Amino acid sequence: MDSQKIVFTGSGGQGLITAAILLGEAAVLHEGLEAVQSQSYGAAARGGSTRSDVIISNRRINIPKAFQPGVLICLTQEAYNTYSSIIRPGGLLITDKRYVKVARKVDARQVELNLYQTVLERVGTPVVFNISVLGALIGMRPMVRKESVLQVLAERFPPSFAKSNTEALELGFELGCVCQDEI
Repeated sequence: MDSQKIVFTGSGGQGLITAAILLGEAAVLHEGLEAVQSQSYGAAARGGSTRSDVIISNRRINIPKAFQPGVLICLTQEAYNTYSSIIRPGGLLITDKRYVKVARKVDARQVELNLYQTVLERVGTPVVFNISVLGALIGMRPMVRKESVLQVLAERFPPSFAKSNTEALELGFELGCVCQDEI
């Protein structure tokens, strides 16, 4: 496996840093891979900008920052406007239609998902939106197995969250796989 560099961007409260941590844990704890995760926050706790970099590799990782990531997830317009230019040519740029209006030309495959609305309709709560984003990511780029993420979810969250987390991950994974098949 070559190194996979992923950057999650959005705003505080969307759970993107948690999603990045879950991805890294799944890689290390259940896939036997190396992973690093770093994060930065804007000035506001909720609603401020957030960024989390994850690098997954089967080799030692020396730099914890994802320069020219192969995957960029932007879940606010501000994040899209700020970070869409950092993606590696030929990479994958994931946005959600509720939060981002795609307006730039980038040398990457841009995928606009309707995850937030679909999560509300099918799961019934927006609190697991970040888990569906993670599911979509691994559906499009299977850097870890879905089962590994499910194991981390079971280890990190109380049993009362199991059903909604699993539904959200499956939903995102399904939408991600559909997008992957359309390439």
